[in-house]
Amino acid sequence: MYKAQKKLLYPVNVGRNVARETAQTYYILASDIELYPSPNISSKFLDLIATNTGPLLSKNPKVFPLHLFEVSANSTVPESKTMLKDMLGNGTALPFHKKLCPGCHNIPKAKEWQLAPVSENLHVFHVGKRNGRFVHWEPIFIGTHNDPLYDERLSWEGKSDKMTQGYALCVLNYDFLILDNAFLVHKPGIKIYKKDAKRAMLAGKTNQLIKKIIFPELKVLYGVRKGCAV
Repeated sequence: MYKAQKKLLYPVNVGRNVARETAQTYYILASDIELYPSPNISSKFLDLIATNTGPLLSKNPKVFPLHLFEVSANSTVPESKTMLKDMLGNGTALPFHKKLCPGCHNIPKAKEWQLAPVSENLHVFHVGKRNGRFVHWEPIFIGTHNDPLYDERLSWEGKSDKMTQGYALCVLNYDFLILDNAFLVHKPGIKIYKKDAKRAMLAGKTNQLIKKIIFPELKVLYGVRKGCAV
């Protein structure tokens, strides 16, 4: 692979920003290539938006985060929430990165979401915030061109690539409108912790970059709000 031969880092946030800035739709899902969305999410989401009721009427800026899951290597990707719930029950599916970084993708009302009745349409299940227990949440969400971009100085190898955007969303008082019957599933294979000295070193450098340079910039750009953190 060219990246490995040239010892390059994967510029994941450059890719996310390019995808966002070239998208010609009002709403955007800046997901990763190995995350598969539940079927018909686009049409169902637009049907929800068309109702223009309830939390959709809030004057706060808003995004629509999706639950993330991973499935065992020999499993098929679930095509419905009903199938996903069955797989969660028998252990062939897990919340994303449960064995690596559960706090990074721990979503508000996760257990209640799994127990909620399944329907064909989408609804807002819960309105969350990126604070309290979820202060380090790294959501992947449906948003718009108005949302803060990702910091392109951060790489996949260095980790924490969505943390700075999350801080901006928190300070700007974004509502996180969690959808009841939509989700993302990583390509089959449950990730487990593997010691990686090189990546740990890069993560340390990233943490210092965020602490000493990026975070002070964010405070100038967006200000501060009690309960918000990178």
